[in-house]
Amino acid sequence: MPSSGVDRRGLLRGSLVMAALAGTTAVLGSESAVAAPAPPRTEPLPEVPGMLGDRLANEFWYRFDQYTAFAPSAELAAAYEVLRSLFDRFERDIYFAWRDTNAAGTYPAAFLDVVTPIRPQLEVMSRAQLIAFDELYHRHDPRLVTAFVDFGQGVLFDPRLAEHEQEVHTMNGKPPVGYHTWHAFIRAMMLLGIDRGRWRRIASLNGLAWAIQTVAKPSTRVVSPPLPRETVRQLTRLWLPKSFDQLDEDFLSFPYPVGMS
Repeated sequence: MPSSGVDRRGLLRGSLVMAALAGTTAVLGSESAVAAPAPPRTEPLPEVPGMLGDRLANEFWYRFDQYTAFAPSAELAAAYEVLRSLFDRFERDIYFAWRDTNAAGTYPAAFLDVVTPIRPQLEVMSRAQLIAFDELYHRHDPRLVTAFVDFGQGVLFDPRLAEHEQEVHTMNGKPPVGYHTWHAFIRAMMLLGIDRGRWRRIASLNGLAWAIQTVAKPSTRVVSPPLPRETVRQLTRLWLPKSFDQLDEDFLSFPYPVGMS
């Protein structure tokens, strides 16, 4: 994604966690797993020659890119313009505000002082990002775990991204700081009561993808080999049940989780 908003280039527990943990074997290919519910779409996705990896996950990340960066709505583009007028680099500055207020012991009050004036813009951003989720997945669909695990592994090759010089759906950057930035925005939206339940569940998936990518270290141009299934299982079982306080503590570690590099 280009750095036009909260995106992968500028940056990227509830019942979903329970469903995801129950559905981990399905994510990892167990033949005995119960099939996940059908996604909320009625027509099959068109074939994309040369695409590799899970078709639904590829489509999800492609649409997420389109809606948030490559082809944002007029409403979202206007929200970005307001944020650019208020901050030097709004993605970086909001992340720094989250990080620094945590370090100073003034979180969440001081962080709320920063993000409360931009609540209308964060509401627009939340709607734009959640559209991609809602078009392809149920609210508690365990296949979202597949989308985030495959994103972190770098196994989703999408030729439609060639014009953006990143054919693989994964967090770019070395290190991939987008996970931290997305966490800060998620925390801002939650504290402001913007789609709080939705973002609480997505926060766990964002943390999981960060841990997966830390181990996998994928390329953005060439599809990477998947991690061993047991490695993915262990990371999934470790990260999805984390409380939000635990996730906050984890994301204070930069650029990788404590004990991982």
